[in-house]
Amino acid sequence: MLVKILLTGANGFLGSSLAVNLNARPYVRLTAAVRRRVEIPASYFFEVSGLYANTDWSTAVANQQVVIHAAARAHIMKDEVSDPLAEYRRINVDGTLNLARQTAAAGVDRFIFISSIKVNGEQTPLGQPFTADDTAAPEDAYGISKWEAEQGLKKIAAETGMEVVIIRPPLVYGPNVKGNFASMINLVERGFPLPLGAIHNQRSLVALDNLVDLTITCIDHPAAANQVFLAGDGQDLSTTELLRGVAKAAGKRSRLIPFPSSLLMLAATLLGKKLVAQRLLGSLQVDISKARDLLGWEPPLSTEEGLRRCFSKD
Repeated sequence: MLVKILLTGANGFLGSSLAVNLNARPYVRLTAAVRRRVEIPASYFFEVSGLYANTDWSTAVANQQVVIHAAARAHIMKDEVSDPLAEYRRINVDGTLNLARQTAAAGVDRFIFISSIKVNGEQTPLGQPFTADDTAAPEDAYGISKWEAEQGLKKIAAETGMEVVIIRPPLVYGPNVKGNFASMINLVERGFPLPLGAIHNQRSLVALDNLVDLTITCIDHPAAANQVFLAGDGQDLSTTELLRGVAKAAGKRSRLIPFPSSLLMLAATLLGKKLVAQRLLGSLQVDISKARDLLGWEPPLSTEEGLRRCFSKD
């Protein structure tokens, strides 16, 4: 049976991988929504000026059965706009809910929203992972915007009967990853000694292929309707273990110097890098048991394989 899918953000890090996987399936007719035409496999393209409150999606959503919404204003570490929350709300809340209302009006069955673990919060006590049903506690503008979008989507679902599925990933890594993870890979590849050889935190990550697999599972699984799922590899690592894993995947020697976490945090705070240190030294764990129990989903890739694929030339 043919499934007609509209994918937003199809030229992004997650979206482009979703497009490749979806287009390879003979039962999928994929429409890729993009701001500019690039080399993405899809049956049809819909060029859109942006994700705004007044964007007309009526042509794109007509006759679709599922919308996967991966487009967003991404998390920015050093945001230079004067009011970051207002800008995140303009795109991630107003733009998302405008799309969702038009999607529901077109009679689309299901709307899959790629949210963020930042809706849950920034850190967890060691050994106490976030769950999908925890009370939301976003701390930064990006997390707040994703939470507000989730709330609006649930209201639209209740009013219209359109099914909404929400997926909250932690840090996503994979081939061509950008941001902080790319910076870490660069440091390891260049052989810089790092004072992170004795960090005993635990952090959850999700390989790009695992997030793609969970998203595709949610396209037609009946138990996914109107649920929130946390994504992850099902394997938590300390920062030290992660750096060693990256070095192994890159075929490099890890050069990690044992240094007390308390002194690292103090030094980072004095240098105005407290938030960076919190991500390196603190814990953020997610519990993916809801996806396992309701969907029968298991991450197909181990973290070791996911890291290897960051460097694979295949």
